[in-house]
Amino acid sequence: MAQKPSIAKGTRDFTPEEVTKRTYIINTIKKHFETFGFLPIETPSFENSETLMGKYGDEGDRLIFKILNSGDFLSKVDDALYQQKDAHALTAKISEKALRYDLTVPFARYVVMHQNEIDLPFKRYQVQPVWRADRPQKGRFREFYQCDADVVGSKSLWQEVEFVQLYDAVFNSLKVEGVTIKMNNRKILSGIAEVIGAKDKLIDFTVALDKLDKIGEEGVKKEMLEKGISEVAIEKVQPLFTFTGTNADKLESLRKLLATSEEGLKGVEELSFIMNAINSLGLKTAQLDLDVTLARGLNYYTGAIFEVSAPAEVKLGSIGGGGRYDDLTGIFGLKDVSGVGISFGLDRIYLVLEELNLFPAEVSATTKVLFLNFGDAEALYCLKAVKALREGAIKAELYPDDAKMKKQMNYANKRDIPFVVLAGSKEIEENTFTLKDMKSGTQSEVNLQTLIEKVSS
Repeated sequence: MAQKPSIAKGTRDFTPEEVTKRTYIINTIKKHFETFGFLPIETPSFENSETLMGKYGDEGDRLIFKILNSGDFLSKVDDALYQQKDAHALTAKISEKALRYDLTVPFARYVVMHQNEIDLPFKRYQVQPVWRADRPQKGRFREFYQCDADVVGSKSLWQEVEFVQLYDAVFNSLKVEGVTIKMNNRKILSGIAEVIGAKDKLIDFTVALDKLDKIGEEGVKKEMLEKGISEVAIEKVQPLFTFTGTNADKLESLRKLLATSEEGLKGVEELSFIMNAINSLGLKTAQLDLDVTLARGLNYYTGAIFEVSAPAEVKLGSIGGGGRYDDLTGIFGLKDVSGVGISFGLDRIYLVLEELNLFPAEVSATTKVLFLNFGDAEALYCLKAVKALREGAIKAELYPDDAKMKKQMNYANKRDIPFVVLAGSKEIEENTFTLKDMKSGTQSEVNLQTLIEKVSS
């Protein structure tokens, strides 16, 4: 007996309705990307391993899907290495490529390789799938799409201001209210690590802090202790967990906490600039919130960092994020090219719109009118009308087979098609069509022009 088919854990098939809804979100995001001046590019689904490895920290490296070399990939592994059972050493011999983990590092590689073809500052957007060997759960998949926009070649903080506006514009168009854009600055986190005496543990500090919403305050403190951050240092961090008040209040508290850290104060001033600008410009839908515990675990961030939270009534994690990276292209040999970018989480945004019933009815609109098939002569007659309807951008189709009328009508009902057209020898002779409204059940004999008008309305 044939084995029942299945798909890999953390991946999904999408129905026509789901694809249509996802396309609606993507098109909305793309429209605003282009309105803000971003240009589209695409990069390969897999990269050379050295392009990706070491760019996301230890945790990120573990989540990268490696691709086995083609052919006899074990032939280059000697017995001594095989006996060591060292996964890292063995992987380097049997895998030279990997599926991309995100779109940002491949973009940095793209900028370096195409530096003589692009004009700086270069604003690009990219909507493509990425892969992570993560534990699947609600809103978290192993294969998912990212919708990214980045600017490289400018250190201006006006770029950060525009990204806040871009988030707001997209979620306003999607009618999603109650979105919170959280902001922090990696310079602030570096400054905090400095003033508590844990500057040499900055990465461990930020990786642990980034898990606050997942493992809670005690879990974060426990992980910091395990990473060698002293109890005295952790005690000094305590104010971070209880920061309250307006954004202005939090900025003032940070100025006091970081009074002895030049880098930390620089981060405070950068955030102050962005928030003052947004206060002047205003936002339509989103709220901007300074979150001093926001860390974002990726190592390449150096300045402002963003994370977008779903509305409170939807129990879901972040639906977007990003930040400033001052020298990401430096890892590929192109120094001093600053960049900043954000990403929209398509799959999670889909869940938000679905849960809040925010998809417009027309997004899932199916075929508007189905022509029944009573034979070759009737089908040819109907296809002339189908052609005219399609030229008017009306979704129309002919049932392909000369099947029993009941079967064709059931097909229309199951697909929720609002109109059915019947055309037999009588209609052909009189150059008319019998139009049936499937909701009301009423029928009328009409010419082609009236058919188009009724279906359109």
